[in-house]
Amino acid sequence: MTAPKKLFIKTYGCQMNVYDSERMAESLGGSGYVETQNADEADMILLNTCHIREKAAEKVYSELGRLKSLKTANPDLKIGVAGCVAQAEGEEIIRRQPAVDLVVGPQSYHRLPEMEKHVRGGNRALDTDFPEEDKFEKLKARPMARRAPSAFLTVQEGCDKFCAFCVVPYTRGAEVSRPVSRILDEAHNLVDRGVREITLLGQNVNAYHGAGADGTEQTLADLIWQLDGVDGLERIRYTTSHPNDMHDDLIAAHAECGKLMPYLHLPVQSGSDRILKRMNRSHTAESYLRLIEKIRAARPDILMSGDFIVGFPEETEADFRATLDLIEAVNYGYAYSFKYSTRPGTPAAERAQVDAGEADERLQRIQALITRQQQDIQAGMVGRDVKVLVEKPGRHDGQMVGKSEYLHAVHIEDCAASVGDLVPVRIVEAKRNSLSAKLL
Repeated sequence: MTAPKKLFIKTYGCQMNVYDSERMAESLGGSGYVETQNADEADMILLNTCHIREKAAEKVYSELGRLKSLKTANPDLKIGVAGCVAQAEGEEIIRRQPAVDLVVGPQSYHRLPEMEKHVRGGNRALDTDFPEEDKFEKLKARPMARRAPSAFLTVQEGCDKFCAFCVVPYTRGAEVSRPVSRILDEAHNLVDRGVREITLLGQNVNAYHGAGADGTEQTLADLIWQLDGVDGLERIRYTTSHPNDMHDDLIAAHAECGKLMPYLHLPVQSGSDRILKRMNRSHTAESYLRLIEKIRAARPDILMSGDFIVGFPEETEADFRATLDLIEAVNYGYAYSFKYSTRPGTPAAERAQVDAGEADERLQRIQALITRQQQDIQAGMVGRDVKVLVEKPGRHDGQMVGKSEYLHAVHIEDCAASVGDLVPVRIVEAKRNSLSAKLL
């Protein structure tokens, strides 16, 4: 019997890249590959890249330089670059790093088996097209292994918003939504393999507009209600959302759908209307705050999460203080903050940049505020009863770790529960980034 070939995938960036890496592994499984966690023993290495962070392309080239020695030691090793950097850089990757055998964009993963055959023949392969065929439909019949109790499920890709700082419309393309039937099929498949919580993914997930069984266009709320009927699925989440697509039916689902968790990631990016307009965000600080009020009226215990960019071109101290004011008003349980960094080809890259030292100082201030809010909310959880989806053993004997409804990491002491169990607990201690609990 021929020994299976080894596949090593290094994933950068967002949850969608994690999902895409899993699907690429499944796709290549049909070509005789099994995954390995050791790049040194791999027959193929794939870098699934992200273009969101600063100098993303240069970091990929640096990693390729390190991998070059592995190819020198094993000339049969094949190296590929996938994801958003692959889409943006294209054949420039092969020109700059001849050790690379294939480059594949996010919309062409279903073609990986054909590309693999091509490179095994001594050729190079490049595919950064936006093909019309549905890559998810092409991938759906691949064998899928049993997995953890939580899983990602991509329902929508691309974005039509064209925020001034963002490359997603250029690397992922226009908004495309998967049909409801295919999402339900995948959800049933996941549940059959032990998954109890699904997070629906999309670059702009609440803009979902997939076709229903009768051919009518369905909203994200419609999709959530259909997933609510999947036996064995206990929890539903979704990310990432845009304020302009947070419609009444989705807000109502948070109030009425028992499986939809009380957690919402709703990026605003800035609290300054002037900066929001320059970002091409098409909402104001006031409209965002009124939306938060509406959401909390529907689901009072919902935990809010957000994203913030500090040091955006032309941002003044007054603009930044407006962002701090908005954060104070919302009181986030989680929030992610980043110092602005240019993305070639985006409108903001051509504008006057904020002094780097000043941007660093603002980042420290915003992170201090966010950390205080997060820790205060976690401290407020002490004494509360929640349900935890057990995900893995903890570091200590008898300890298990999982997530609450609010996405808090919870450590349960003296816990005999198994991975995949949904257990009631009482929170007894709040730590910096997690909670401790005891079984009820």
